[in-house]
Amino acid sequence: MIVFKDTLEFMKRLPIQKELTNQHRVFRSHIAHFWNNAQYDEKNDAINSSVSLDGEDKAIIITEQLIREVLDFPDDENSPTRFPERMVKGCMLRMGYTGPLNNANYFESLFIQ
Repeated sequence: MIVFKDTLEFMKRLPIQKELTNQHRVFRSHIAHFWNNAQYDEKNDAINSSVSLDGEDKAIIITEQLIREVLDFPDDENSPTRFPERMVKGCMLRMGYTGPLNNANYFESLFIQ
């Protein structure tokens, strides 16, 4: 457990910690069905799709506000929507990452075990 201490401390400070640690059962077929039927609505800045529930298709509308509510993001103008690159790189180094930090791909095998 000591190996993951820095990782756990970092995750506790993230506003999305709840969704990173909660586990939900999601089936690949459900995701595929959602995205196969998804359309982006530029006017309302939302994603429209449909899901099948008890044999009946139901409309699903996903907006930024809905995502903020589900993830328990604070909803004020000072809440970050992105983390500064410097902060992300610093956290990766503190968590023991030894790979290159100049690309967006971080590999699990490059963390010090």
